[in-house]
Amino acid sequence: MKRKRYPQDFKEQLVKEAQEVGNALSVAKRHGISEKSLYRWIQESKYKAWKETDGNAKKVAAYIPSPQEFKQIEKENNTLKKLLGEKDLEISILRDLVKKTRPGYPTE
Repeated sequence: MKRKRYPQDFKEQLVKEAQEVGNALSVAKRHGISEKSLYRWIQESKYKAWKETDGNAKKVAAYIPSPQEFKQIEKENNTLKKLLGEKDLEISILRDLVKKTRPGYPTE
């Protein structure tokens, strides 16, 4: 089976028409092309803007906190670690207490 080539502007016109109509199958039948081709063109058109975007615009910069922000984040992190440790200790004590008062009671 021979593969037929279509110009890019024709493809773009059909993709636009399919999006406006909302029914790619009817557009494909009206123009006498394969619906698979039209669906593929629609998928490719979704990524067209990404392909045409400049490489510098695609780069994502990493956030580097200032020294003051870093100290504040570190302080908050240490506080949260301390709270978590206290909660774990509290849970462990309560489990031991339940084991002593009710030996057959499942604790985990």
